[in-house]
Amino acid sequence: MSNFKEFTKGLIKENPNLVGLLGMCPTLAVTTQAVNGIGMGLATTFVLVGSNIVISLLRNVIPKTVKLPCYIVIIAGFVTLISFLLHGFIPSLYDALGTFLNLITVNCIILGRAEMFACKNKVIPSALDGLGMGLGFTLSLFLMGSVREILGSASWMGIEIPGMQPMSVFVMSAGGFFVLGCIIALVNKLSGKKPPSKTGCAGCPNAHNCASAKGGEK
Repeated sequence: MSNFKEFTKGLIKENPNLVGLLGMCPTLAVTTQAVNGIGMGLATTFVLVGSNIVISLLRNVIPKTVKLPCYIVIIAGFVTLISFLLHGFIPSLYDALGTFLNLITVNCIILGRAEMFACKNKVIPSALDGLGMGLGFTLSLFLMGSVREILGSASWMGIEIPGMQPMSVFVMSAGGFFVLGCIIALVNKLSGKKPPSKTGCAGCPNAHNCASAKGGEK
């Protein structure tokens, strides 16, 4: 796969949020405003790119028996760095993201890319993979935040929309789930995805790799 494809796959085709359904906690928690979505997405992108580069550089050094703790320490270092930067230069965004900024350390998107890609590939593809996945995550958060802010607060990027009545349900958890479901459905429609025609193991695309399928359905 070319470096360009490594970068673009995370934007839509393998979007970690809308396709992989990863990182749901910050997606639902911080997207009451579009600017919060951008901030969380870019912070996660910074950690993704940085951790992917370091893990790729150390892929032949880190022992397999302790690779997960090593990954978490590397990721936590970048999370600490971005926390200090936001606290020092953009304190309003730091306060808005709150504890979810520190929880980037255990974000399954970052751990997943470290385990599935960075530890098996060279530095440049790993950096592009992290950048693409991070920007795809940022795009989904920005889209969700925009919809929820427009409908729930009658504003966008902090600018009030005249003549529009806010519907407060969209800044609540229920509204977040509803908007997320609609966006995922739209992405599936645009990408031409269809539900499986069969149920059970026979309708699963990974059935040939599954031990329970080989043993027969109960």
